This record gives sequence, structure tokens and C-alpha cells, in this order.
Amino acid sequence: MAKFELNPQDPPRPSSEVVSRLAALTEDAVEAMQASDTKAAPPSHAMLERAVVARRLKRLRERLNFNQVEFAARYRIPVATLRDWEQARRSPDAPALAYLAVIEADPEAVDRALGAA
Repeated sequence: MAKFELNPQDPPRPSSEVVSRLAALTEDAVEAMQASDTKAAPPSHAMLERAVVARRLKRLRERLNFNQVEFAARYRIPVATLRDWEQARRSPDAPALAYLAVIEADPEAVDRALGAA
């Protein structure tokens, strides 16, 4: 059996101190840091769209008081797909966007239609 080894080309993992400092940053501080980074490429239109959808979806889920697993199960969305959407790795397609809009407009109606408790 082959032993698992780290690829030397993989970036090093951040220390727990770095992780704690990053977690403590506010959105405003992150945005200020991004704006001051002169070497960073400006975000593409597609990246910005994914970010807007991600933020809106996360706020919807939090407004409904669900964690990702609960939201995904309630509305029959694969949890990996929901995570990809919330982390802006992928964008929902048109039918998924429509479904999310209906959930946002009337979550109780979606619950009734799906027979949720």
C-alpha cells in the first residue's frame, strides 16, 4: 500500500494562528485588503456574478435558520452543489436560480409543495 505523501508543489498549510487571524477579519477589512493588492487581477464579470449569488444564497439560508446540510436536505439540493454555489466555485444554472428565487419569495409554499415538515 502506498504511503500518502504531500506534493512538494502544494502550498504549505497556514498555521492555526494565521487561520484564527483570518477568521477574525471583517468583510470590510477583507475588501480593503483586496483593494490595496496592486498585483491582484481584477475580478471577471463571471466571478462577480458568482460572488453575488453566493452571498445572496448564504443570506437566504441564514435567514431561514438552516445550516448548509439542513438547507440542502430541506430543498433537495445536493449539499456539495450548495457548497459550490455558496463558495462561488460554481454558479446555479437557470432552473436552479429560478428555484432559489421561489424559495426566497415563499419558502413556506416550497415546503408545502415538497411535503416538508
